[in-house]
Amino acid sequence: MRVVQSAAEFGRVAVLMGGRSAEREISLKSGHAVLAALVEQGIDAHKIDVGLDVCEQLRAGKFDRAFVILHGRGGEDGEIQGLLQSIAMPYTGSDISGAVLSMNKMLSKQVWLQQGLPTAEYQQVTAQTDVDALIAKLGLPLIIKPVNEGSSIGMSKVKSAIDLSAAIKLATQFDAEVIAERWIVGQEFTAAVLADEALPVIELKTPHEFYDFDAKYQANTTQYLCPSTLTKQDELQCQQLALQAFKALRMSGWGRIDFMRDEAGQFYLLEANSIPGMTDHSLVPMAAKQAGLSFADLVWKILENSMGKQS
Repeated sequence: MRVVQSAAEFGRVAVLMGGRSAEREISLKSGHAVLAALVEQGIDAHKIDVGLDVCEQLRAGKFDRAFVILHGRGGEDGEIQGLLQSIAMPYTGSDISGAVLSMNKMLSKQVWLQQGLPTAEYQQVTAQTDVDALIAKLGLPLIIKPVNEGSSIGMSKVKSAIDLSAAIKLATQFDAEVIAERWIVGQEFTAAVLADEALPVIELKTPHEFYDFDAKYQANTTQYLCPSTLTKQDELQCQQLALQAFKALRMSGWGRIDFMRDEAGQFYLLEANSIPGMTDHSLVPMAAKQAGLSFADLVWKILENSMGKQS
């Protein structure tokens, strides 16, 4: 990655936010925070609320590069990355393959398992899934997840067979692909990766059943411990696993890996985020702060990542 000394070196920057996904409002919050931090540092940055005419907007604006802060579909699934590559515009974050592999929870798990990395046992499910066989395999409780959504949208913790069909139906409202995952009892952690280095681990505590959408963005009861309660050795293990998981999915630039640690002390990979939130409730800025980086420093470093990409 090329180190940038002057804001002028970035040229004219398009901050891509909004979009059409279920995470549109979170993306707009993240995008406005990123835009303000870039402008504050003298970078010639401009907002683009991504729609079907985004290609025309980028060309008309004569932009030199893009800061992609689109969450969910259209932003983290390779779609915008493919468009930017087709017009030879450098951009932040993972390329198409990294975006696809990290967005699709089933693909992520398959890659991790192939590389011997620990992740919770799972099974793809549909409305026709044999509920009894699924429970026999994964046990109860378990968690139902849409494969291609973020921010815990459409996810449900299932404690009884009676609730399983309704949980699957809810998830299919957001995605045709749905998985059931074994419920891990233990502590939840997340580790951000920035320029191939793992930032300090954050421990998450919530009175909710799990770290759901409300716990992420609205509740004031969620606790974020950074530094976490992990020993130094366990923290290093968690960070190393985050880097392995990140590289296995061909992610680059920046991102976040989420974990559970069971009561026996075993870490399990949950999912990856190639464009994590950058709101006032978001985790990557918290980890960066613990590492001595301000929010402005963080967005600068993320944008620096685009400098090494072909234009």
